[in-house]
Amino acid sequence: MLAQKNEVITKDPDILGGTPVFRGTRVPFQTLLAYLEGGQTLHEFLEDFPTVTREAAVHALEHAKSLVVSQIR
Repeated sequence: MLAQKNEVITKDPDILGGTPVFRGTRVPFQTLLAYLEGGQTLHEFLEDFPTVTREAAVHALEHAKSLVVSQIR
């Protein structure tokens, strides 16, 4: 699973200087993490960034979780 191409997050030097964003948007993945870190909910993030689907946000978080867990020894 970790070797698969991420279907919801993309990096393109022509989009926000290569910042990882949700595919098809200009919304940085880091923004979702900042919302959650700041105590806001996924629902609040989705309301503020309607171009990101719930499915995309959940998939991105699951992918990030897999990456972190794979690094724990």
